[in-house]
Amino acid sequence: MSKYILAIDQSTQNTKAFLFDQRGHLVAKTSKAHQQLINEKGWISHNLEEIYEHLIDVVRELMLITQIDTRDIVAMGISNQRETAAAWSRATGRPLHYALVWQCARAAELCEDIREEYGTAIRDKTGMHLSPYFSAAKFAWMHRHIEEVQTAAAQQDLCFGTIDSWLLFRLTGGTEYRTEVSNASRTQLLNIQTLAWDAELCDWFNIPMNALPHVEESNALFGYTDIEGVLKQKIPIYTMLGDSQSALFGQGCREKGTVKATIGTGSSVMMNIGQELVIDPHGLLTSVAWTMNGITHYVLEGNINYAGAVIRWLKEDMQLVEDSAETQWLAKAAFPGDTTYLVPAFTGLGAPYWEDQAKAILCGMSRMTGRAEVVKASLDSIAYQIEDILDCIHQRVGLPKTALKVDGGVTSNEYLMQFQSNISRVDVHVPNVNELSALGAAYSAGIAAGLYPHSMKGMLHYTTFQQAISEEERQVLLNGWHEAVQLIHRPITPTLVSLQ
Repeated sequence: MSKYILAIDQSTQNTKAFLFDQRGHLVAKTSKAHQQLINEKGWISHNLEEIYEHLIDVVRELMLITQIDTRDIVAMGISNQRETAAAWSRATGRPLHYALVWQCARAAELCEDIREEYGTAIRDKTGMHLSPYFSAAKFAWMHRHIEEVQTAAAQQDLCFGTIDSWLLFRLTGGTEYRTEVSNASRTQLLNIQTLAWDAELCDWFNIPMNALPHVEESNALFGYTDIEGVLKQKIPIYTMLGDSQSALFGQGCREKGTVKATIGTGSSVMMNIGQELVIDPHGLLTSVAWTMNGITHYVLEGNINYAGAVIRWLKEDMQLVEDSAETQWLAKAAFPGDTTYLVPAFTGLGAPYWEDQAKAILCGMSRMTGRAEVVKASLDSIAYQIEDILDCIHQRVGLPKTALKVDGGVTSNEYLMQFQSNISRVDVHVPNVNELSALGAAYSAGIAAGLYPHSMKGMLHYTTFQQAISEEERQVLLNGWHEAVQLIHRPITPTLVSLQ
């Protein structure tokens, strides 16, 4: 009789449910998108009740599709969008406000208020530069501006948490108010040396510590759920992980020096740096990868704003392609000697540059530059940005580059994967499945439940791309890219010309 692991991946755009069998193979998946609530100020929110209802819906649909006996599900794991901040009532479980999505910068002014006095100390305690990107500033914004949150805090009825905590609280009927270290380390309230909420950090952000969940190991037994009666019995929730860390685990990057890049809308480039904490003062972020069985692993991470989103720009805004798959053959057909570069700083430039006010540029064009060459430059920009972060990470930890594991929908583009190998001088390994965040949560839960072996070797199969250009060619390409990046430091000032 087959046994199964249920995995939930609650991402920025969708809530997904997955069923994995006892060999670790994906049996089926379901997905449901939720609304992106964006106002005239560009603030981005999610409806917490909608997200929870969609979780119930996708699990119910998964059970209908597979027709399995739900009593054969031995455990459940959860991966989730990181940094998105939620507030709800401890007594009723009712949300007190919409969730503030990780992309939302509404707390920027609040960060500037404390940056001069506490910015350096916050970085030293948390491994991350002060930013409205992280949950702490979002919690603080709600505490400052939302009356229902203020009232709940005064009555000691306030729950602040990331999405993992919200889902756990509701799945267990309000009996479990917990989080785990990978998510907690992205709030900017956790001291990543002590792995506990930090009283000074909470004070600087004006966050009541009694409103924060208990911090657990990543593969703890978090509680039991029957998912609002969808299952015939309650099953243990054995893992919660932030989605990028979960993808790292799913890729099998469990040893020091192993690296993965998740290439989605943006990109997270992450190295497991082992049990020794490294704080980078120059823009890389340090977070907890996971704590399992008493052992904590840390990561160095760089985040890119525009990766796969560049392809969407080509399709929806520039209308240069009708389908994402076109980009591959167009890039291959481009004139090899073209010197066009795209620096996709549409919302600023992320790590390692951190140029929030930068504007995108397309430069180096000649009369030979056409549609194919612009598409090629757009794909190349993804690889160049990843290489910049890889170079910084490897220099910081003093380890040579060896291999890069990748995941995300863009990895089906063979041109891009080959170019990534060429420009980064590493073997690029593309797995046979894309849903690595769900896979990581499922594997961790399956190991904790005793269904899967501790080692995951052989559970994934890879296609490997190897460097196919000379070092001289590589340096010429990189030099051109870095010259293009330097152009964003030169502000463009429009000149008004009278036509009279």
